[in-house]
Amino acid sequence: KIQPPYDFWGIFDAIEANVAAGAYASEYDFGWDVYESFQQAHDGHFNFVPDSVGKRTDSICPGHPEIEHEGIEVTTGPLGQGVANAVGLAMATKHLAATYNKPNYEVVNNMTYCMIGDACLQEGVALEAVSLAGHWKLNNLALVYDNNQITCDGSVDITCNDDVNEKMKACGWNVIDVMDGTTNITGVVQALVAARASDKPTFINIRTIIGIGSASAGDAKAHGAAFGAEDVANIKRTFGMNPEEHFVVPDTVYDFFREAKSRGEDYEKEWSTLLDGYSKEYPELAEEFKLRVAGKMPKDWTKIIPEKGSFPTSPTPSRKSAGLVCNPLAQNLSNFMVGTADLTPSVNMTWKDKVDFQNPELKTACGINGNYSGRYIHWGIREHAMASISNGLAAFNKGTIFPITSTFFMFYIYAAPGIRMGALQGLQQIHIATHDSIGTGEDGPTHQPIALASLYRSMPNLLYIRPCDSEETAGAFIAAIKADTTPSIISLSRQNLPQYPEHSSREGVQKGAYVLMEQEDADVTLIGVGAEMFCAVETKKLLESDHGIKARVVSFPCQRLFEQQSKEYKQSVLKYRSNAPRVVIEAYAINGWERYADAGYSMATFGKSLPGKKAYEHFGFDAKAIAPKVKALVEEVKKEGVDSLRGDFRDLNGTMGYGFEH
Repeated sequence: KIQPPYDFWGIFDAIEANVAAGAYASEYDFGWDVYESFQQAHDGHFNFVPDSVGKRTDSICPGHPEIEHEGIEVTTGPLGQGVANAVGLAMATKHLAATYNKPNYEVVNNMTYCMIGDACLQEGVALEAVSLAGHWKLNNLALVYDNNQITCDGSVDITCNDDVNEKMKACGWNVIDVMDGTTNITGVVQALVAARASDKPTFINIRTIIGIGSASAGDAKAHGAAFGAEDVANIKRTFGMNPEEHFVVPDTVYDFFREAKSRGEDYEKEWSTLLDGYSKEYPELAEEFKLRVAGKMPKDWTKIIPEKGSFPTSPTPSRKSAGLVCNPLAQNLSNFMVGTADLTPSVNMTWKDKVDFQNPELKTACGINGNYSGRYIHWGIREHAMASISNGLAAFNKGTIFPITSTFFMFYIYAAPGIRMGALQGLQQIHIATHDSIGTGEDGPTHQPIALASLYRSMPNLLYIRPCDSEETAGAFIAAIKADTTPSIISLSRQNLPQYPEHSSREGVQKGAYVLMEQEDADVTLIGVGAEMFCAVETKKLLESDHGIKARVVSFPCQRLFEQQSKEYKQSVLKYRSNAPRVVIEAYAINGWERYADAGYSMATFGKSLPGKKAYEHFGFDAKAIAPKVKALVEEVKKEGVDSLRGDFRDLNGTMGYGFEH
């Protein structure tokens, strides 16, 4: 059931390609000029390059399907992630149907078909997603397996001899075999029809021959090597085509796919009539449903964010601060779907009367049950799938579902490929990254994310926000919700953090950086970040009381947001033209801060297993250790001028090196 280019998929099926190179939507009336530009990436396959090729940069047929082109549900490419995306699309359908469908009014009812190859099934993220889909009994999902037993290196059996059918059955899937997928079209169609009637997700195992009709048929060469002009001509002759014609599709093919368009128009009319009746019988539900389909918030979310005066003034972990902000939003906004990778007690993301997204037939040993209308997701220990499935949720009619994931910040390194693909596609979601510093404590260096912030700060179209207290955490959520084509990571502490109600600002967070504590004629600007803000504030006090050095403090939660500000604003915050040096203090790798500071007090090694406070002391994140080094820097600048630091960034807490002890 398809209807291009209709936006809402509630009754139209999603067809997704997770194979290595793209599948394209034939039901769209595109001119051949844009198809020819596909050759920029794949001219070797066809050995015919028209004069127009190489002159275009706007191909609708890039090397892999890309979401910005009409008819492409999600951007795939990295193998296995598309399987997880498909699980997200199927989850979205199940959830929306359970939330809005009423007797005689199935306003949401569609299938998701995902085409996969041999390599997809070897990726860990695919198996994580397959496990969840079977567990949740997503019977509106079908994986269509192009089983040609070939990968780039050769035959599949050089690396894998799994019984894939038994593996899928063990994960709770219905399995259908099509033994001759090269000619048995009827068998393929029957399998697709049977998938619609299954009470489980369906795995359709179709045996095929790669490069059929070519001299490389059944060989790994067919995967990416050029066939050559003579072989291309022979292929055309084999299938009754004119070898002298290029970029020609028979009218019978056009007619077949154009009929799908008129059929889809009939489906659309039926659905519009159904929605009209639904709106009369269930006006409140229909109003909310239409807002979500339009990609709008179902309520005014700005009124749900807690006011500054409601936050605690005593030391509070910023992970708890995030719960104070996010949980009222999740409780009141039906488009929020919040979940965690097996860390519910740690991430503070549950709300009163929450219902879990769950197979309603499942009755767990621990008594935690749910149904498809639930909006709290137990992802299990599957961080990569959590992020990649969330991309599917966010891509289902963009804006209809707002996914929020959560785990320890260190474990978002497992999720990084999915988060990157979300950023690449402009899929809004929020990732709650707790336990984000050496203050995590006894879990030690394996759990202390020294280098991870540098990765996410450098990733295009991603907001990495590290708030220092509850008020800044509110600002982080506001910035993340406003960024409607951008995913965000909100980086939070395990340990208690001082609160700065007289200084911190949610408005300042939305500008990326702001002056937390001003000081006229300052000798130095201290840049505090997130959980280490206490170091900057305490160092300021010690510099003034013991060394007679005036210091101002800047809070810098988000580099990307700061870069969007005016030149004048950035100058007012960092005082680029002053003679005072700027020192950033953060218990992460220093990479990236050279753009904003003259010196840094940072981590030069992995962390250590110690109680949080002791870990900070061990690595010198203490005002008594920091102040003397800042003092020495200030004295050097007063003697030699601030220009002496230009091009000579100073690591005040050791330089990152290499070697096991380092």
